[in-house]
This record gives sequence, structure tokens and C-alpha cells, in this order.
Amino acid sequence: MSAQVSLMEMLDARERRVQHQQMLLQQYHKPLICFTMNICGPVKDSPLIRRGFERGRQLLQQQFFRAKLTPLHGDVSREATGCEAFYVLDADPLFIKTFTTDIEDATPLGRLFDMDVLCPDGRKVEREELHLPGRRCLICGGPAKVCSSRRIHMVAELQAKTTAILTEARDHQDTADAARQAVRALLYEVTTTPKPGLVDRRNSGSHRDMDVFTFMDSAAALYPYFEACARAGRATAEQPAPETFAALRPLGCQAEGEMLDATGGVNTHKGAVFSVGITCAALGRLDRECWADPARVLTEVSAMTAGLTDRDFANVTAENASTVGQRLYVQYGITGVRGQVEAGLPAVLKVGLPALEAGRAMGYDFDRAGGGALLAILANSTDTNIIARSSRERQLVLTGELKTLLAKTPYPDKAALAALDDRFIAENLSPGGSADLLALTYLLYFFKTEETVHE
Repeated sequence: MSAQVSLMEMLDARERRVQHQQMLLQQYHKPLICFTMNICGPVKDSPLIRRGFERGRQLLQQQFFRAKLTPLHGDVSREATGCEAFYVLDADPLFIKTFTTDIEDATPLGRLFDMDVLCPDGRKVEREELHLPGRRCLICGGPAKVCSSRRIHMVAELQAKTTAILTEARDHQDTADAARQAVRALLYEVTTTPKPGLVDRRNSGSHRDMDVFTFMDSAAALYPYFEACARAGRATAEQPAPETFAALRPLGCQAEGEMLDATGGVNTHKGAVFSVGITCAALGRLDRECWADPARVLTEVSAMTAGLTDRDFANVTAENASTVGQRLYVQYGITGVRGQVEAGLPAVLKVGLPALEAGRAMGYDFDRAGGGALLAILANSTDTNIIARSSRERQLVLTGELKTLLAKTPYPDKAALAALDDRFIAENLSPGGSADLLALTYLLYFFKTEETVHE
């Protein structure tokens, strides 16, 4: 439960803030941004309020990048009385005020930002100096000063509106970030080079109907789908996990059509539509702080898909098996991607991700670290694409060969990977299932290692 603060505590915090501003102005003699949240009521700090505050800091940082500004000083405090951030900049105060007001006016969340700009002499730059109108009321859209001074709106009404704004902004950012990183993962997978038998920057692998640009077209087309999956996860987060999975089926069918439309009928990412879509939905079901924990994310994937293999293969027999996956299940008990997601993607969590992390820690680029991760996945799981293009016996021999190679050289260099690529192409082998698992490896790696405003 978020703590309530008294009027006296707020007055003390305001006095400390003014003193800190004066200290920074006297020390640097440069303009200063003081960023706080405009939160009505006695609760000034909560996880949701902090998310809004961190989004404001992110937006400020983006404008610093855009203006090629490096703060001379920056500090942040997070107290029960509210979050505060201070930035000293060597720039014209009116220029600074221009981009802070742009942030404040761009979205509903911006209405909750107070980004004061102080001149070196301590004078506050007003919006009117930029010929801008005053802030608008959260509820009615009228002049905020008028509504505030006359107490036109009840505190409870303002609090409810504030919570709605913060919640919508959080969910929008989370679903967009999940989709953005999912597409990024697909692009990293296809551009990791060389990859044995797969499309990459070197060639089209064992494929004649697609190239790296086909994959890029496909990845771009899937962004709305991944966002919709994350949104579905968020919308069903309070329901049993299998309910989220059930909500994905119509989305996946539509996404497959979008993919095929973008590629002229070429199947580039059918497997990723399934596995990456489920993972995006799992992210949507979880609080953002869980996203950096791959095991937690994949536990959610497992919960969502519990019983999937038995349901899908319940009535499959040797006589009616019509797909490669069904035939392999009947003949060898191979569960393919269904078994992987139901088990929480162990080939990613226990093989691909550790290999990628270790390779990056050794200083290898994504080509070499990703190549090592791909081979590790291929050597320690059953890629049904390999079997479909050859045989179960050839797949087993191949995994044995790869294990021997990786025992000597966990991260083969470009020449060794290219030689493997040539061998795979000569045999018409393409480990497409392992490629999807590599994309998932990248996705979880991004959230685990990337420093975000939410950490």
C-alpha cells in the first residue's frame, strides 16, 4: 500500500527542492530543469507513479540526444513525497523550455509532468514566453489554474483520472517495447552471419524462394501482431494462463496472413508467429520488472501452454498423421515446438541464452556469439526441419558431430561457420526450428541485459 503524506511533509519537501535548486544554480551558473510529477491527493509515490516518472526521464534523455546536449549535472530522488530529477544544461533557457513543453503537451501522460526550467538567476521560464497557452485541466480541458483555484473537481475524480492516464501510458509502453524487441530479435537472427543452411547476409542458405530482404519484410509486417499479443497478455493477466493462450489463436491466424502477404506467399516466420507471439503474451501478463528474468518469463510461457501437446496430438495415429510434426510424434515421440513451449523453452533457457551470454562476455560480436548459440541449440535439441529435409538418423549423426565440434570450439570463427554453411547447403539442410529458438534467445537477452528506465 502506498504511503500517504501530510501537508507538512509536502511543504518540507518543497523547501528542500528549492534549496537544492539554488545550490545547483550557484554551483554551475547554468539553466536547470527540475522535473516532478503533478499528482493530486495524499499519495505521491507508488510503482505506477514511478513508471510515469521514469518515462518522463526517458523522454527528457531522448531530447538531450536530439539536441546533442550532455547534462553538466543530473541527480534523481525518489521519496514518499514524490520523485524529483534535476538536470543542469549548457543551453539557452528558452530552447530548453521549448522541448520540455513539447514533452508536456505531446501525450496525456505529459499532463502529469511538471518540467520547470530555471534561468541561472533563478527565474522560472514561463510557457507564455513561448506564446503557449497555460496547462489544461485533466478533467474538463479548461484552464488548469482556474479549476485548481476554484476546486471545481473532486480529489477522487482527479485521482481516478491520474491513475487511468498512468495505467494507459504504462501498458502502451510495455506492449510497444515487447513488439519492438521481438522484431529486433527477428532481425538479429536473420542477419547473424554465417548460419549453416539458413538465410543470412552471406546467402539464402538452403532456400531458393527467400533472402534476407524477404525476412526483413516479414519481420516488419509482424510488429502489430507482437504488440497485439502483448496487449492480449496484459488484458488477460488476471485470468488463468491458458486463457491468454486461447486468445492468441485468432491473432496468429491473421498474422500468418499478413506475413504471407508481405512476402508474396513465402513462409519466413510461421514458427516465430507461434513461439515469439506466445512469449510476447507472457511478457504482457507479467509486471515489467519480471521481464529481465528469463526463467520467470518462460515459466509463464509454460503455464500458458500447459497440456498443449496432448491436446494437439490426442487423436493422431499412423494412419491419419498428415503433417511432418504429426508423423514425427507418432513415429518417434518428438513433440517439436509444442513440447518446447510447454516445457518452458529449455533449449533457449538452458542452452541458447547461456551460450550467447558467454560469447558476448568473451568479447565476441553477435555474428560469432549468435553463431555459437545457434549451433549449441541445434546440437542439444531436435530440429524437426532437419529431419524433414533428411532423416531422423541424419539428424542424430549431425547433432553428434556438432557436439564434438563445440567441445573443441564453442564459438567457431567465420571461416568454420561458412564451411558448415556450405555443407548444409550441399545436403539441402536448414535448421529453421533452431533459428526460431535463436530469435527467442535474442529477445530474452535484450530484456535481460539492456539497461532500461524501468530497472
